[in-house]
Amino acid sequence: MLLRPAMSTTSSHWDRFQKFFVRYPQMGFSIDISRMSFEDGLFESQAASVEKAFSAMKELEAGSIANPDEGRMVGHYWLRDSSLAPTAELKTEIDATLAATLSFAADVHSGKVLAANGQKFTRVLIVGIGGSALGPQLVAQAITPANPPMAIDFFDNTDPDGMDRIVAQIGAEFATTLTLVISKSGGTKETRNGMLEAQAAYTAQGVDFTKHVVAITGLDSELDKLAVAQGWLARFPMWDWVGGRTSVMSAVGTLAAALQGVDVTQFLAGAAAMDAETRQRPVRENAAMLLALMWYSAGKGKGAKDMVVLPYKDRLVLFSKYLQQLVMESLGKEHDLDGNIVNQGIAVYGNKGSTDQHAYVQQLRDGVNNFFAVFIQVAKARDTAGFEVEPGYTSGDYLQGFLRGTRTALADKGRESITLSISEVSAFSLGMLVGLFERAVGFYATLVNINAYHQPGVEAGKKAATDFLKQMGQVLASLPASGGGATADEIAAQLGIDAEDAWHMASHLAANGKARLAEGASPVSDRFSAL
Repeated sequence: MLLRPAMSTTSSHWDRFQKFFVRYPQMGFSIDISRMSFEDGLFESQAASVEKAFSAMKELEAGSIANPDEGRMVGHYWLRDSSLAPTAELKTEIDATLAATLSFAADVHSGKVLAANGQKFTRVLIVGIGGSALGPQLVAQAITPANPPMAIDFFDNTDPDGMDRIVAQIGAEFATTLTLVISKSGGTKETRNGMLEAQAAYTAQGVDFTKHVVAITGLDSELDKLAVAQGWLARFPMWDWVGGRTSVMSAVGTLAAALQGVDVTQFLAGAAAMDAETRQRPVRENAAMLLALMWYSAGKGKGAKDMVVLPYKDRLVLFSKYLQQLVMESLGKEHDLDGNIVNQGIAVYGNKGSTDQHAYVQQLRDGVNNFFAVFIQVAKARDTAGFEVEPGYTSGDYLQGFLRGTRTALADKGRESITLSISEVSAFSLGMLVGLFERAVGFYATLVNINAYHQPGVEAGKKAATDFLKQMGQVLASLPASGGGATADEIAAQLGIDAEDAWHMASHLAANGKARLAEGASPVSDRFSAL
């Protein structure tokens, strides 16, 4: 028998709500799974898997080798509670790094650390990709003060046009801009490119880049060695036991946050508090395990339904994007731990409410039922004194009405949803949410028997891109300088590569002023030549 969220009477809704509503009052947090459809005996049928997940999490936090592919520990939980670190040396290093990031930020704010021209720094430029940028971006959008002590910009892609726009916006203010280059290995090409683009922008303004740049990277990485050789302002560590998608509470996130005036201590405290609650509570009161079980139930343990994240707060607009990486990179795996092909994963998308009601909620209610929604409700509407947009009603009242209305409209059509509530958007509450989803990902991975802490698909993409670039160089060198040029088939035959790849490579070269294109009637008759 299935319990259906769309009950026939209000009392049935109320009874189910009381049964499946969990509140952590001391944290201002609650979770409501009453509008999810799940089997009556879900908790009993999954009891053994749940206990296995709890045990696996306990072993992970104790320092077991949680990523067998790379033979490393996974320790992002230690970042907000260093007492959990498996050795005294690791605890000391975590504490010292946090203290150093906060101290450096304070020195920048006070003017103890100055720009090359002797003035205070006014801006921060983050150069990173993936979790090295997404975490700081989420924090910058959600919990920085309305008028932060330093503005922030990001080079989070190797798109030259995007970087050009940011360079133009900063302009002469590069003279007081501090750049953080973030790369664990120091060899990530997108980050390397962004660093070189940033250096060129500083040089164009007559500013010494090395007096304005900080490295956040692995010890003895290529980037670390470069920072030492050039005498950069500072270096902070990235550890191999912290993955990029869970790095926001390491120096990757804490330094940028502190520079923007965020209460980093509270951010970490929020995650630590959620960790503590979801480490100890039984299944029916454990918010992280409830999330994992709802994902499992909705997707039948195979990711059959997408997760639509709907935060009803502008400041949380990037949370769905942040969760895309956390959830999809962690859970999107071809093989399980036994080597079986399982093609696991949960697709994540979302924007914010009530904007989504004027975008894709129409499909959510009336279209294909291939999703479950996660509403995020914020109790406090605003920090300033409000006013009524209609007699008796404020903008915040409308926001709450639209959230409840959308939830009801979905439930009336048998569409599942979870509602998470926080008292306000703060450093503490954002830390809670990040910690909640990190633990839910870990629990779910054990329920479906996969490794949540590696990313072979990402590495495969990097290798393919490297191969493509190498071949593109060969294509450029092979183009004839005279005559009628060469077709993609001719280039491919000469180099022993795929003809479609040859066409794309030559087209890119021509579009960017490195080759000449004579268009034919179709791609097969296009001819390319050297300039």
